[in-house]
Amino acid sequence: MNPEEFRKAAHELVDWIVDHQARIPELPVQSQVRPGDVAAQLPREAPVTPEAFPAVLGDLDRIVVPGITHTQHPRYFGWFPANATLSSVLGDIAASGLSALGITWQSAPALTEVEEVVVEWLRELTGLPSSWRGVIQDSASTSCLVSLLAARERATGYSETRGGLQAEPAPLIVYTTEHAHSSVVKAVALAGFGKDNLRVVETDPWTRAMVPEALARAIAADVAAGHRPTAVVATLGSTGTTAMDPIAEIVPIAAGHGVWVHVDAAMAGSALLLPEMRWMIDGIEGVDSLSWNPHKWLGTVFDCALLYVADPEHLVRVMSSNPSYLRSTVDGEVTQYRDWGIPLGRRFRALKLWFQLRLDGVQAIQDRLRRDLANARWLAEEVGSTPEWRLLAPVDLQTVCLRHEPADITDPGALDAHTLAWADEVNSSGAALVTPSTLDGRWFVRVSIGAESTSQGDVAAVWKILRATAEGLGRG
Repeated sequence: MNPEEFRKAAHELVDWIVDHQARIPELPVQSQVRPGDVAAQLPREAPVTPEAFPAVLGDLDRIVVPGITHTQHPRYFGWFPANATLSSVLGDIAASGLSALGITWQSAPALTEVEEVVVEWLRELTGLPSSWRGVIQDSASTSCLVSLLAARERATGYSETRGGLQAEPAPLIVYTTEHAHSSVVKAVALAGFGKDNLRVVETDPWTRAMVPEALARAIAADVAAGHRPTAVVATLGSTGTTAMDPIAEIVPIAAGHGVWVHVDAAMAGSALLLPEMRWMIDGIEGVDSLSWNPHKWLGTVFDCALLYVADPEHLVRVMSSNPSYLRSTVDGEVTQYRDWGIPLGRRFRALKLWFQLRLDGVQAIQDRLRRDLANARWLAEEVGSTPEWRLLAPVDLQTVCLRHEPADITDPGALDAHTLAWADEVNSSGAALVTPSTLDGRWFVRVSIGAESTSQGDVAAVWKILRATAEGLGRG
């Protein structure tokens, strides 16, 4: 493809994107294809000669779009908000067009320095400590792994330079709760701690937040057993119920044993743009690292995660690698982001945030977040005042956890079957998407509000759909 062919195709593609976004409300929220349907429509061998661009666009409509669950749909209330504001899409296109090679400051000074500035903007906007510094990672999962690697090396006095964990005299212990993201378990394994050295701390039965006294007991027991408490992964806004672990109470317990505290605020971090939500980070000054994902509720197109650390020099010492071919005359004067994470090469992800913040403005983002919070409170009030419906967790953010409990279904197993049946019927219909999950071994349904186009009318509509479906099956 030559530049003029690209120009023509790009115009057609942008028009297609705009038209696609406009028709999303008319499409089923959940993909209706069956396993293998998409692959069956694709040729078994790659084309030998070029195909016409209109044929590729036609296959986007015919093959690809039906095979996508539309997280941009106004009736999408699934896993978590996964927005892709068009302003950030423009930034992503620009990043791809520039094709900057982010392996060192010298390879793309703008990549590094735009990232430094944008990350600092968001540190200020979210009320995080002024001494902290941040970096863009691909996901909160990677941020958790990087943080646990940093915690491991602090606890062992940089064992990576010696025999690693294999040479350590005592097992290193990590603490979290059952409501933490699944990536915590994976990070514990990948960082070499071993799953046997992960402690699941008791949580409050209503808020689902970590019980500080239980954390203190668990740490004391490990110390008595000759183990080395190393890290606590606290959650702000758990995936299941948006539970909030009490940072201000966790920090002094951890500090008394030199334990690293990492805060996973993947979805909830966006709410920190609202001054009235800063209560979530009371005690944050004593935390070692915090991550959150603009590619969720904030609306930056995937992938874009922020990791902030209180001691960037320690992180760089743990993660740095300095091959001779990357030597630069400005080493020591500039930030080398290759030393802040796992990959050497990095995309120009900061452009997505830079475009979004400049083209949309902070106020519009704050207005949208407040709209979603208000819609969640409205739905919670509706659920709480409707017979045979029950709220199962506090509604501190934008997720409502609910269950339909007909009076004539008293067996727990039958109630689980009823919950899964009506949730599956809603999702299979394509009219809306909600997420079944479990609490205390029982199924319930999450309604996660936060798609960019979701209005109060859409929330009212999904409540009507949920009631009609669940109550209809209950009567059946």
